[in-house]
Amino acid sequence: MTDSIMSKAATMEIPINSNGDTGTLPEDDSLEQAAKLQWSLDEKDLQQVMVSGPNLNETSIVSGGYGGAAEGIIPTSSIKGPAVRYNAEFNKRIPVKGLGSNMHHSSSSSSMMAEEATRGVAVEKLETVKKWGLNTYKCTKQMISERFGRGSRTVDLELEAQIEVLRDTKRKYENVLRLARALTNHFYNMVQTQHALGDTFADLSQKSPELRDEFGYNAETQKLLCKNGETLLGAVNFFVSSINTLVNKTMEDTLMTIKMYESARLEFDAYRSDLEELSLGPRDAVAMARIEAAQQQYQVQKDKYERLRSDVIIKLKFLEENKVKVMHKQLLLFHNAISAYFAGNQEQLEQTLKQFNIKLRPPGADKPSWLEEQ
Repeated sequence: MTDSIMSKAATMEIPINSNGDTGTLPEDDSLEQAAKLQWSLDEKDLQQVMVSGPNLNETSIVSGGYGGAAEGIIPTSSIKGPAVRYNAEFNKRIPVKGLGSNMHHSSSSSSMMAEEATRGVAVEKLETVKKWGLNTYKCTKQMISERFGRGSRTVDLELEAQIEVLRDTKRKYENVLRLARALTNHFYNMVQTQHALGDTFADLSQKSPELRDEFGYNAETQKLLCKNGETLLGAVNFFVSSINTLVNKTMEDTLMTIKMYESARLEFDAYRSDLEELSLGPRDAVAMARIEAAQQQYQVQKDKYERLRSDVIIKLKFLEENKVKVMHKQLLLFHNAISAYFAGNQEQLEQTLKQFNIKLRPPGADKPSWLEEQ
């Protein structure tokens, strides 16, 4: 407020004598009026004056010359420059209500939500590990009891016999697949040898005039055998591919389901034994609650066991049908192709491939082109 009074007083007329010295300042009425006017401002006008400062357009500067009494009045509207002085302490005097508390509340609530989410994930993982550990303990206990002949197990004689037949069949088919691949490799080497031998005979027939015909006959024979051998290789490769799909995909998928079924059977027997042990114990409130929980787990494992048992029975049935159909076609192909080749019947050999929709790859199809090699 004192600064405002002084700013008002600074705009009044100050007489200056000819020597440049200022005279004594009389008690001016304008100073009293300015003081009274300043004290009469209300709080709102006071804040406006503190922010914007006094209106310099309403003031004037009066000065006297050195040589005369003439006074010049210079309007302040012609003075350019900033008329407002920035007060850095003013912003600190105006409190902003609610802003800090809202920010603190939002940050604390977000941190609490993050902590609750982390705590929920940790509890869920702990429960999962706990259930897994309990289930593993019960299954291990049941397995050991079965091996030492102390525990009972659920047995399906008919289904287990079919499973054993499947495993034995898979072992035998794997042996057939191994031998068929060996035959393919040996026969491929023989065909490559015949091809090289035919080229050698053809070259010698041109360089040996006295044996031209003999070398020519043998060259033609080896080329014909090589061509028929490539046709037989196409049939044998198709046979090997089909057996591989049957053994390593179809049978393997059924065996994976059987493994799941056996695991479910073990869990079912483990929870069944647990329920039987609890049923033989006391019948107090705590024991009854445990028996009820064990009964629920037993029912869940029983449903899982029966569902997988049904899946295994269905897959075994479809596997047997598929195996008979595939092997009937492949064995007929293998027999006709081998017989036609060793009988020298090229026409029957080609007809066999057409019958089973087998397309031969042209020579050199497996080799990369010169552009790929570059």
